[in-house]
Amino acid sequence: MARIAPLIRQQRVDLLLRDYERSVSEKRQRRIASGLGFLACVLIAAWVGEVDLARFAAGIPRFWSYFYDITPTLRLAHLSEDISEWYWNGWFWVELLLETLLVAYVGTLAGAGIGFCLCFLTSANILNAPVLTFVVKRSLEFCRTVPDIVFALLFVYAIGLGPIPGVLAIAIHTTGALGKQFSEVVENIDLKPVEGLRSTGADWFAQIRFAVLPQVISNFVSYGLLRFEINVRGATVMGFVGAGGIGKELLSSIRQFYYSDVSAILVMIVLTVSLIDLFTEKLRHRFLDIGLPQ
Repeated sequence: MARIAPLIRQQRVDLLLRDYERSVSEKRQRRIASGLGFLACVLIAAWVGEVDLARFAAGIPRFWSYFYDITPTLRLAHLSEDISEWYWNGWFWVELLLETLLVAYVGTLAGAGIGFCLCFLTSANILNAPVLTFVVKRSLEFCRTVPDIVFALLFVYAIGLGPIPGVLAIAIHTTGALGKQFSEVVENIDLKPVEGLRSTGADWFAQIRFAVLPQVISNFVSYGLLRFEINVRGATVMGFVGAGGIGKELLSSIRQFYYSDVSAILVMIVLTVSLIDLFTEKLRHRFLDIGLPQ
C-alpha cells in the first residue's frame, strides 16, 4: 500500500498537468483566433474604405505644409505689432467665442436636466415598468445616435441661422448621451438603502431623493462637466452649418485662404478648451467623493 500511494499521487499530478496544458493550449488558440479575426476585420475595413497607404504617405508633406502656411510671422523685435496684426479682429472673434461657449453651456444644461429626469425611468433596478423603460431607452438611443451636427442642420433649416439651432442640437444629443451614462450609474448603486426606505412605506420619489441621489450625484456632476467640455468643441463645429458661434468665421477664413486668421482662431479655440479642461478637471475631482447633503 505504501508503494501504491506515491504512484496514485503521481498519476493525479500528471492528470492535473495535462489538464493545465490543455487549458493553456485552448486559451492560446482562442487568442490566436481572435487576433486573426481582428486582423481580418482590419483588412476588410481597409479594403472597403479604399485605404491607400502610398497616397497617405504622399499627402503627409502637404499636411505639414498647411500648418506652415497658417503659422504667422512673429519677430521678437516687433512682437507686439505682429501680434496686433495677427489678431486684427480679435474682439469680434472673442464675442463669437463667447457665443460658442454660451451655446455649449445652455445646451449642456438643458440636456443634462432632461437626461437627469429620464435616467431614473430607464433603470430597471428602481422602476418596475418594462414598457416605459423600453420606450425611454429607445428614445435616448435615437437622441445620441443621430450626430448633433445633423440636428443642427435640421434646426437651421427650420428656424434659420443663429445660436438657437446649436443650443437645441446640443441639448438633444446631450440628453441621449448623459441619459445613458446617468442610467448606468443608477443601475450600479447599492440597493440596500432603497429597500430600507421601501420597507418603511416611502414613495418612489422619496426613495430617489434619499436613497439614490446621495450615491450618484457626484458621478452625475462629473459626467456633466465632461460633457460640457465635449460640447464646446461640438458647438465650434456646428458653426460650420450656421448654428452660431466662431465656427462660421473659422470656416469662412479657411475657404478664403486667410491663413493668419485661421491660425489665430485655432489658437483661441485650443486655449479655451484647455482652460475649460483644467477647470472642469478640478471640479470633477472636488465632486468625486461628495454626495448630496442630507
